[in-house]
Amino acid sequence: MSEKNLPKVLIVDDSELIHRLLQMRLQNERIQLLSARSSTEGLLMAHELKPEVILLDIDLPKMDGFEFITRLKSDPQTQEIAVVFVSSANETANRVRGLDLGAVDFIAKPFDIIELKARLRSALRNQRYIRVLEQKAQIDALSGLGNKSYFDKRIEIEVGGSDRHAQPLSLVYCDIDHFKSINDRYGHLFGDLVIEEFSKILSGGRLTDIACRWGGEEFAVILPQTTMEEAFRVAEKYRKQLNDLVWPEHPGLVITSSFGVCDINGCESPPNSKNLFKSAENALYKAKENGRNRVEFFQKKTQLSTK
Repeated sequence: MSEKNLPKVLIVDDSELIHRLLQMRLQNERIQLLSARSSTEGLLMAHELKPEVILLDIDLPKMDGFEFITRLKSDPQTQEIAVVFVSSANETANRVRGLDLGAVDFIAKPFDIIELKARLRSALRNQRYIRVLEQKAQIDALSGLGNKSYFDKRIEIEVGGSDRHAQPLSLVYCDIDHFKSINDRYGHLFGDLVIEEFSKILSGGRLTDIACRWGGEEFAVILPQTTMEEAFRVAEKYRKQLNDLVWPEHPGLVITSSFGVCDINGCESPPNSKNLFKSAENALYKAKENGRNRVEFFQKKTQLSTK
């Protein structure tokens, strides 16, 4: 396993001695060991590098370990990172408070290095198990895309990142036109094939886009760093690809789709994940009202469309 694929462990401690000691004692472990000398630096590194485990001191200046973990767990982008307190503040009240705030373990200083290694390995192993289970639970079996649970999680993360970094974010919400009629006329096995082929189209775009099956014949694609106009062009490409698809089992059959597009700056106020989805959904309804097989922008007062 190359170093970049090794699990990352972040030490957040203001003691240079602790950093040197852990760097030396953990050098043979199959991990990438990262160091932060302050809580502020640690939070920034947690956001940027997404370590699997953070070894965290309690007695930190300006922002102690309790406030650190509270901020970490309140952010969707970092809340899944495992935190192990490594602290000389070993009173029962501190242990209980740390665990209540979401820590997975508590190791007292001065620590036994063998025990520390064992507990760190356990935390890393648990993180691997959790991620495997999460991945399985968030994948739609038929389409291979993320399911609604995954969509709900990712849209919160992407909206939060868009707000923090002042970057554009768009959402495409779409469905397959007259899908019930397709199932009724050609059978559910063919309907499943249509779902699979449309899913390939939606997942075959830009690497940064996040395609999900929201439910039934409904899909959502999250487009980070994308304006509404850019998202419209992406959706129009999807629409044309399905429209032009040839179905050898049924020569001459044309299957179409409708799309609603909105970005975080143009959705209903306040600009959050709920209103972004609602606005894209409203644009999709407008596309259906206007004849289907089309893409619609969302605007707060008027709708613009092209076909």
